[in-house]
Amino acid sequence: MIYLPSGPTIESDLAAAAFGNQPARWPLPSARTPRQLWLRAVSAGGQGRYGSARDDLTRLLRGAPADALASLAHSTQASFLRQLGWHRLARGWDGRALALAGADPEAAADALIGLAADALGVGRLAASATLLSRAEPLVADVQQHRLSVRRAWVAAELAMAAGDGAAAVRNAEVGVELAATTLDGSRHAAKSDVVLAAALCSAGAVDRARTLGEATLELTGRLGLVPLRWAVACLLIGIGTPARPVADLCVIRDECARQVQHWGGAWNQR
Repeated sequence: MIYLPSGPTIESDLAAAAFGNQPARWPLPSARTPRQLWLRAVSAGGQGRYGSARDDLTRLLRGAPADALASLAHSTQASFLRQLGWHRLARGWDGRALALAGADPEAAADALIGLAADALGVGRLAASATLLSRAEPLVADVQQHRLSVRRAWVAAELAMAAGDGAAAVRNAEVGVELAATTLDGSRHAAKSDVVLAAALCSAGAVDRARTLGEATLELTGRLGLVPLRWAVACLLIGIGTPARPVADLCVIRDECARQVQHWGGAWNQR
């Protein structure tokens, strides 16, 4: 007899892959509900399997009503576009996410944080700060720790772009602490370390950034988080490390980029 897991088991497995301690799990269980499709997409995207993630989001949006889950699906697609450098395209998806969020504070906060990141990516720092400020009371209201960590990431990146290295480190350290103490999510912890390493660079603490970057390069490799591993390799190429020759880091970076392309991701080369 073939045992088919029940719905709650599928959802808990997918949640562990998307936001918990199993980010490298592949293949993922088949989804039976719209929420399960969203969780599958989040997990696949974290691994860099953008084609699979896009297919799941398309299925979700084809059958789901215009509700908060549809909003989260739009925000998720926007995040994939940003990871590949398409901030202007991401803005459209995040804008639709905000329109669909309605009175749901989690979905609205997700969309506003995404819009802040989109604006930051095209150099609109004042707009990014305004959008992030609009998100803050919603994040506090919903008490969704995932959103608090995301807010900290964007706040750190905004401070980096503004040339305030000290503020960047403070915000990045908030993200690291929140990810460690409030989430059981390996992917969020790894992303928080990536953001902190970049913030340390912006503050001139290159040795600390290098040490953290080396550890995070190994961590993202173990967890199968290909886009984050690509980002850490790029950072270490820029600052150098005695742990690996630059040529080896370039190999890692290029292998990650090719893997993402193989899995359906299209990098913005501009």
